[in-house]
Amino acid sequence: MYNGGKIIAGLIIFIGLFTFPIFYNMGKTSTMPESKLDTPAIKELPEAERKCVESKEYMRANHMQLLDSWRDQVIRDGNLVYESTSGKKYIMSLQNTCMHCHSNKKEFCDKCHNYANVTPYCWSCHIPPKENEI
Repeated sequence: MYNGGKIIAGLIIFIGLFTFPIFYNMGKTSTMPESKLDTPAIKELPEAERKCVESKEYMRANHMQLLDSWRDQVIRDGNLVYESTSGKKYIMSLQNTCMHCHSNKKEFCDKCHNYANVTPYCWSCHIPPKENEI
């Protein structure tokens, strides 16, 4: 090997650059943001009606699949009514059902989506809610 020293040096530099992000972030953690559910619309509801379409755990894990399913059912099948596991019926609408209660998009949606580094495409079709400045 005539260029063995250069090859080994190049491999060491490559491995160092490749593993730098792993070692740089080692031991650093960030806490998951808490969703704020104290919107004025939720506060106005009686305590018995402060329920989402599904359980809190289900919605945290599967809300995007649920919204995709709603989109397909409404647009492709013309089905407008969703029956939850509790038996209650809801109109399948992001803006009128979900955002009616979860009106604080910056606190409720954006914090978790930014933490998870995802960019939902909801607002490419839907009009984003106006945030009330306090």
